[in-house]
Amino acid sequence: MSGLLAYVAGVDEVGRGPLAGPVVAAAVILDPARPIAGLADSKSLGARRRERLRMEIEDRALSFALGRAEVEEIDRVNILQASLLAMQRAIAGLHLRPQRVEVDGNRCPEIDCECVAIIGGDATVAAISAASILAKVARDAEMDRLDATYPDYGFVRHKGYPTPAHLRALGQFGPCAIHRRSFAPVRALLRPEREEPRP
Repeated sequence: MSGLLAYVAGVDEVGRGPLAGPVVAAAVILDPARPIAGLADSKSLGARRRERLRMEIEDRALSFALGRAEVEEIDRVNILQASLLAMQRAIAGLHLRPQRVEVDGNRCPEIDCECVAIIGGDATVAAISAASILAKVARDAEMDRLDATYPDYGFVRHKGYPTPAHLRALGQFGPCAIHRRSFAPVRALLRPEREEPRP
């Protein structure tokens, strides 16, 4: 491509702040010939708009993939390292090999190509915005499904974030299997006589 970078992947993760559930990352290589209007930081978009954009991204992108780190991994290595691990897995899942990766935030995962961290990239770089949308739609859908398994906690409403309602449910019912035991509000409820969370 006349010295131009052939494939640039945007990467973002969703789910660093919740008390429950996995952290999910996405990697997206957009097609310059098929631009997508309206890409933005997923947090600034309503659920219906995110879903419409998800379908456009999956239809028009040259390549996209999701990666994740499970609750057990978050508790073992900490949320930052788990987020970087989820990003690595998303990048590895691309069927096209990127020459450059642009990541939202200030830390890059360890990968075997050029990587640049861009603070606020999810609002300013189209491919990172696309990644943030795919990751959020996927994680929100998973938390909605998990709500059926763990109905006491209201995951369908707060997606595992520490809202007052979630904290009240935690206090009433104690942690369940998908709560992050390394996070302080959950750890505080794991009394010695009941170290294991609810199944």
